[in-house]
Amino acid sequence: MTVRYERRGPVAVVTMNRPEYRNAQNSAMTYALDDAFARAVDDAEVKVIVLAGAGKHFSAGHDIGSPERDADTSFDYRAVMWWDHTTKEGGDRRFARESEVYLGMCRRWREIPKPMIASVQGACIAGGLMLAWVCDLIVASDDAFFADPVVRMGIPGVEYFAHPWVLGPRAAKEVLFTGARFSAAQAREWGMINRVVPRDELENETLALAGKIAEMPSFGLALAKKAVNQAEDLMGMRSGMDSVFGLHHFAHAHNAETSDDSLGGHSARSMRDAGGR
Repeated sequence: MTVRYERRGPVAVVTMNRPEYRNAQNSAMTYALDDAFARAVDDAEVKVIVLAGAGKHFSAGHDIGSPERDADTSFDYRAVMWWDHTTKEGGDRRFARESEVYLGMCRRWREIPKPMIASVQGACIAGGLMLAWVCDLIVASDDAFFADPVVRMGIPGVEYFAHPWVLGPRAAKEVLFTGARFSAAQAREWGMINRVVPRDELENETLALAGKIAEMPSFGLALAKKAVNQAEDLMGMRSGMDSVFGLHHFAHAHNAETSDDSLGGHSARSMRDAGGR
């Protein structure tokens, strides 16, 4: 079971459950998450959704190397696509899949009409940032660390390019240009996360915050969430993501022409080693 679902009163806790791979996100997990979120949305008694990761780490990002990587597997489409990426070739294939399982799904989840809180411990790397960023609030343990190191691959950031909006332009450039880790304390200083708590208090603090939010009326929460999301989009977030998604795929194509593969010859292990993890 790649994703666990649990009801705790008015709070639905959705937990990524691939701890042996640091909760790396494959397509099976993507669709399992979508099923869990849909279940929470359809349950009128659920007021708040918490997204967590089992084990020592929240998420090491996209699965680019585990035995269960399933990039060549067909799945149902429900975010943006109307065709099966496995029937395509080259850039068409990659663009179709990433439009669906990465950018499309993240945008779908950002619009969930219930507040979402990410509960982050340990690693939150690259694609892991995307999962945290679609949530409305982020509570992190004091041992959490973050990074988007994909510039090492020649790629200008992950598919859900929220960096300038969640970090600010200067911090976004530092994160991308260096590929270095940054701490929970630094993330809070930049305004990316809401709270930093001791590791052993992470679950309780997250649930306490969720419980406090759950006291508010559901429709009011949905409208407040939509109001802030609309303000972000008026500040260019959605159109900015569209433009960078094109650059992202241009980088993949460039890599495919100049190196061994579209990831610039990198693997999960080489990316981890380059980042000192």
